[in-house]
Amino acid sequence: MTKLSGREITERAPQGWVYLLGALRTRLRTGDFASGLALVNTIGAAAEAADHHPDLDLRYTYLDVVLSSHDVGAVTGRDLRLAATISELADSAGVTVDATGLTVLEMALDTPSPERVGFWEAVLGYPHDGDELKDPAGKLPTLWFQRSGDEEPRQRWHPDLWVDPSEVRPRIDRALAAGGTLVSDAEAPSFWVLADPEGNKVCLCTWQDRG
Repeated sequence: MTKLSGREITERAPQGWVYLLGALRTRLRTGDFASGLALVNTIGAAAEAADHHPDLDLRYTYLDVVLSSHDVGAVTGRDLRLAATISELADSAGVTVDATGLTVLEMALDTPSPERVGFWEAVLGYPHDGDELKDPAGKLPTLWFQRSGDEEPRQRWHPDLWVDPSEVRPRIDRALAAGGTLVSDAEAPSFWVLADPEGNKVCLCTWQDRG
């Protein structure tokens, strides 16, 4: 299967799906647990028939769906086809497909010392993948190591919040209204750097302008 670019994915994805941090994602607004459970079973049957299996996270009023082709390590046409099938199943069940507000959180450690990876690998028990440590279950945030200088004072940790491009401007506006500042948009639309009133930084990240 061919790895698709972020632009290809967003242009071809069904309505209500977003591309965040290497995966196609949506939220099915079931309204109650029984409806969500029934939809899990329906999606499961379709996934078995397609021999391609999404990650499903069932909660009381919604069902989160994550699609990627693990053998390729990216989103492919296989994921887009299954996303379309899942949207059709949700529509037949009277369930809304709506990814509004979906985010993925990573934690970045700014460090001049790459040997820090070994310490955090030992403590967290995550597999080491390049400059990242990833939770095998996909439940906890990925930890990655960003090379930085050693000048003091400096912020060691910062969150990277992955959002759909359509949500960047509203989030920036709300952050500024809450007393934050826009530190830099030099790397936009790949990411924007914001800071809270005390100077603690956070990056808003999107798929745009990335390899």
